[in-house]
Amino acid sequence: MTQYRHEWKHQIDPSDCAAVRQRLRAIACADAHAEGGQYLVRSLYFDDSFDTALREKLDGVNRREKFRLRYYNGDLSLIHLEKKSKWNGLGSKFSASLSLQEAGQLLSGRLDWMMDSGRPLVQELYHKMKSRGLRPRTIVDYTREPFVYPPGNVRVTLDYNIRTGLGSTDFLNPGRITIPLPGAPAVLEVKWDQFLPAVIQDAVQLRGRQAAAFSKYAACRVYG
Repeated sequence: MTQYRHEWKHQIDPSDCAAVRQRLRAIACADAHAEGGQYLVRSLYFDDSFDTALREKLDGVNRREKFRLRYYNGDLSLIHLEKKSKWNGLGSKFSASLSLQEAGQLLSGRLDWMMDSGRPLVQELYHKMKSRGLRPRTIVDYTREPFVYPPGNVRVTLDYNIRTGLGSTDFLNPGRITIPLPGAPAVLEVKWDQFLPAVIQDAVQLRGRQAAAFSKYAACRVYG
């Protein structure tokens, strides 16, 4: 059964980041997987020839999905295939691990191994690459600071230094140069299960800021 979570997403600026960071450090825990409190994320998003994932995001389609590959801190020993789904404002994520060899085969168009992988998400991507023409579209890089708060299973992230690959799909090259988005946007994201504790609501409140459907993928696709 799919587990959907509530999500808030706000586009913020560097001064907002500093304010929220200070509050969260007083009440929440840093994610145990974040060395020094942060990590670098590289993603490669898929879309079809009609840019369906992009258009559905921009149009606010109620039920939508997108596929991506992802690794952290330039470490190619663990690559994730992920599918993000949205339904009625709720979000879910499915994930499967890929080896470097598998990711290389996928990106070079050698797909036959995917059907025998024994991983349903890999098989689903295979079918959609074959039937809908899904293919890699662009790299998105950014720095993430994650915080967790156990009551409500809350996860708060600050994402900044968002960079676009300008249409490049050279995902497996950690040295691939990416370009900062103009205006240096940052994103505050809050996810929780059944309830959002008041202490977290207070910590993430920013005067004059409203929840906004900011998409790193859409913002980076403007450039390729």
